[in-house]
Amino acid sequence: MSDNKPQGLGTMAVHAGQVPDPTTNARAVPIYATTSYVFNDTDHAANLFSLAEFGNVYSRIMNPTNDVLEKRLAAMDGGAAALSFASGQSATMAALLTICHSGQNFLSSTSLYGGTWTLFTQTLKNLGVEVRFFEKPEQIAELADANTRCVFFESIGNPKNDVPDFKKITDAAHAQGLPALCDNTVMTPILLRPIEHGVDIVIYSTTKFIGGHGVHVGGAVIDSAKFPWADNPKRWPEFCAPSPSYHGIVFEEALRPMGNIAYILHMRTHWLRDTGAAMSPFASFLTLQGLETLHLRMPRHCENALAVATFLEAHDRVEWVNYPGLQSHSHYEMAKKYLRSGTGAILGFGIKGGEAAGKKFINHVKLASHLANIGDAKTLVIHPASTTHQQLTPEEQTKAGVSPEYIRVSVGIEDAADIIADLDQALQASR
Repeated sequence: MSDNKPQGLGTMAVHAGQVPDPTTNARAVPIYATTSYVFNDTDHAANLFSLAEFGNVYSRIMNPTNDVLEKRLAAMDGGAAALSFASGQSATMAALLTICHSGQNFLSSTSLYGGTWTLFTQTLKNLGVEVRFFEKPEQIAELADANTRCVFFESIGNPKNDVPDFKKITDAAHAQGLPALCDNTVMTPILLRPIEHGVDIVIYSTTKFIGGHGVHVGGAVIDSAKFPWADNPKRWPEFCAPSPSYHGIVFEEALRPMGNIAYILHMRTHWLRDTGAAMSPFASFLTLQGLETLHLRMPRHCENALAVATFLEAHDRVEWVNYPGLQSHSHYEMAKKYLRSGTGAILGFGIKGGEAAGKKFINHVKLASHLANIGDAKTLVIHPASTTHQQLTPEEQTKAGVSPEYIRVSVGIEDAADIIADLDQALQASR
């Protein structure tokens, strides 16, 4: 294979970011279970602390196992660099608060995971950061002002299952001089690479499909290195003005020879360093095991989800089905435009009989698991209105795509016939 030929996503999922361990020749990625690293001498230590050279200092900030995961995720998404976190929530928090400060605001789609909605409307509000919601890309220009810092959206709404118009959103963000941040947890880089559609920063809960087996929480941020921070230095002093944390270093200038990576390096050396939301090397190792089969699992998830959605659409106990892979879905054409490799594993349906029937259904599933997660190899079900989106008002639930009769299904990789049989018997029991 030519060294210049780009590798496929499956090959990158197995190999990117790693060579056999130079000391032991171990083929698998080692778990570097260490808090800290020996310095060569006092000059080496001083250079590392001043960012004059890169290397390992302390596992709250960097770790060789994490480094492999970060390089692999960046490669698969077509980004320049990545940073791992203890959870998807901490990744989202850091991605935003690296550029959003008290007295400032950011714009977000209303179609959000319940935990993200609460983070935006409650926790960030208490920190003095305002979220302004938009439902259409055209509203971005109307909502943005001099204190707006970025535009945030999900690659496919969880649980709303709406497919955004990536080009319109990113174009609208860039027209205001703002970076576009996209949570791509539900799609993964196997089904969608948001950077190819204008997104600047990609965020993941690696807990979900990337890990794939429900064994560890984690998160990651990928920097495309494409947003031109230096074009407006007064607007982005985080990267383009002297940093008091590092004796006046200007991140954008100092890092320019290595690329436009001031955002992700600032996040590592400030937010990760100071808040300590670091992924453990054990979590990285487990996540890497899942990542190696991501290109095999995601097509199976999509195949099963379409089969389940088709079955539910014809069932007499189902009022409606929400899956963008169905031709009846309102976002089917948008899905064909952007989600050409598959429309994911998440579907929702409205059960006849409302919330009471929904509870009966949940209590009667046998193969499917009732729990607060998505993206497991196993099929998972939940009633969002009473659980994941319980803290939202009825109006907020509606905006997020949640109604009393709504059941969310994260379709696993079991045999589709067995998933369908389990859902059918639970639907019959809901009468």
